[in-house]
Amino acid sequence: MRNLAGKVAFVTGGASGIGFGMVRAFLEEGMKVVVADYNPAHLAAAAAALAGSNAVHFLQVDVSDRAQMRAAADEALSVFGRIHVLCNNAGVAGGGTADDPDFAEWDHAIGINLGGVVNGSKIIVPIIQRQGEGGHVVNTASMAGMVPLPGMAAYSTAKYAVRGFTESLRMQLAPEGIGVSCLYPGATKSALLTIPDDLSEAPDEFTGKLWAALQAAMEPIELGRRVVQCIKENRFHILTHREFLDEVRERHRAIEDAFWDDEVISEERSIFENLRRTTVDELFAMPAKD
Repeated sequence: MRNLAGKVAFVTGGASGIGFGMVRAFLEEGMKVVVADYNPAHLAAAAAALAGSNAVHFLQVDVSDRAQMRAAADEALSVFGRIHVLCNNAGVAGGGTADDPDFAEWDHAIGINLGGVVNGSKIIVPIIQRQGEGGHVVNTASMAGMVPLPGMAAYSTAKYAVRGFTESLRMQLAPEGIGVSCLYPGATKSALLTIPDDLSEAPDEFTGKLWAALQAAMEPIELGRRVVQCIKENRFHILTHREFLDEVRERHRAIEDAFWDDEVISEERSIFENLRRTTVDELFAMPAKD
C-alpha cells in the first residue's frame, strides 16, 4: 500500500513503546488509527499525548481473548468504517525457561505473544479481505525470533512461531493484493521491561549489558517510520537493528554447512522441491494493491 492517507490502521499494544511509535508514524501519513491496548494507564497516557486528534480511537482489549478481539474489531468498524492496516504488536516479556515445570506463566506469554497474532489475523484479516481494497498486515516478532535469547524460552518460542505464521499469511493473502510483513525489533524503548537507572543493580553481567542496551535503545517513532516505509514497499522482513547482521549471517552459514554433502537426491524429490520453491517465490513476489 503506497498511499496510506485516509486509510485506517488497527494497532494492538498501541498505547506504548513500539506500538505507539507505529501509531504516531501512521498519523503522520494522514491515517486514522485504532489504538488497542490492555493497559488502562498506557491508554490514558496515549490519549493525553494525542489529545485533540479526531483521527484516533482508543479501546481496551486482551488480545488473547477472542470475544474481546471480535468486539474490538466491530467497534473499530463502527467508528471508522474500514480497517486497512493491521498491526499485531501486543506482547509481554517473561513466560519461563525451557526446563521450568510451571505452565501458568508459559501459557500466558504464549497466549499473548503468539495467540494475539493468530487471533488478530483470523478475526480482522477477513474484514480486510471482504472490503476488497487491499491492505497490509504487520506481525511483530522480535530478533529473539531470529537469534537465541538465553533464559527466555517462552518469549523466543512465540517469536519464532510468529515468523512462521507470518510467512504462511503472506502466501495466503498475496493473490488478493494484501501485503504482509514480519517485524523483528531489537532494543527499542518500550514499557515491556522496566530498566533501573543504576546499572549496578543488575544481578549478573548479562543482565547489566542488556539493561545498558535498552537504555540506549531505538526511539519508537524511528521504528514506526521504518515500518511505514516497509509497508509502502511491501517488504516481508522488517529488520531495524543492524547490530545483529553478522550473527544472522553466521547462523545461516552454519545451517547451510549442516547439510550432507554426499546425499543422493531422487528426481521426484528434486521436481517437487523446484515446484514448491517456484510457488513460494511467486507468492512472495506478488505486488500489493496501492
